[in-house]
Amino acid sequence: MCSSTTQSLDIRVAEAARALAALGLVDAFGHVSARDVDHMVITPAADLASVAASDCLRVPLAATALPSGCPAEAWAHLALYQRYPATGAIARAQPAASLAVGMRTDRVAPTHGQACWLGDSIPVYPSALLVREADRGRRLAEAMGAADAMILRGNGAIATGSDPATAVAAMSVLATACTVWLQMGGETAASLSAEEIRSWQAVKAELLPRLGVHLLRKAAAAGPAR
Repeated sequence: MCSSTTQSLDIRVAEAARALAALGLVDAFGHVSARDVDHMVITPAADLASVAASDCLRVPLAATALPSGCPAEAWAHLALYQRYPATGAIARAQPAASLAVGMRTDRVAPTHGQACWLGDSIPVYPSALLVREADRGRRLAEAMGAADAMILRGNGAIATGSDPATAVAAMSVLATACTVWLQMGGETAASLSAEEIRSWQAVKAELLPRLGVHLLRKAAAAGPAR
């Protein structure tokens, strides 16, 4: 039997998953997970718009095989939790602008304030191979570096947070960062200064959770994605 804490985490993971769908950040593919001590709670391989808390799966962080119904790319989640102890939740999505950006550059510098919350820059993972093996998951986690999000070449993006809501917020910020970068001319876009980046990063702990709450409320008010 699951504890009340685990049940609450299942609910928050499912709410975050439905928010990604309602916000248009995923298509038929995508997943959300959260760390629960030595396990992760993750959404199943299903349309996130209809995921319920009871659908979520528990996977040991030290797993050597994935349970039935688990997304094959769960290897990326496991590797990120193992490599970065501060990571509390992960969102995997396909913002349209990230697909274009991922084919044009290997790193995106912040071109607006909120993008600074993802790191000094957003790296682009150089391979479009599906991350369906443990070794590929480990290589992806290593490539993330100090950033809290990464664009996956030809395959959308992945973002991390302290909890499911902030992981959704980070993914939303990444989507906007990609759109702004493209609108500003891509490789010729002017980035923020080091001082500006630090000033925005100083308020991340205050403002990113606020954005997460706003996005989940907005998604819930909008109803199921269509």
